Amino acid sequence: MTGQTRKQQIESMLAADPSDAFLRYALAMECVSAGDDAGALGHFGQLLDEHPDYIAGYFQQGQALVRLDRLDEARHCLAKGIAAARKAGDLHAAEEMSALLSTLPAS
Repeated sequence: MTGQTRKQQIESMLAADPSDAFLRYALAMECVSAGDDAGALGHFGQLLDEHPDYIAGYFQQGQALVRLDRLDEARHCLAKGIAAARKAGDLHAAEEMSALLSTLPAS
């Protein structure tokens, strides 16, 4: 993998194991870091479709949707994430998503 960017390395590993939740999340976060929120949304969407219990994905997807001014979608995503976090007993994540949700203007 020498000479490849971090994103390319993750893509190569993900090609070998497409169901790896951590790699899908890492690829989405690489997109976020590069300022490609639209690209990240595709990866977050796939992550959450395949691994609906990957709580951090909801928060990061919600933040990306907010940055793209897709507030209704962000509200929906965060509400699903809050429910998933509570179900998993991850109250810290639920509180973080609730805090972000509370900053969004009413629809």
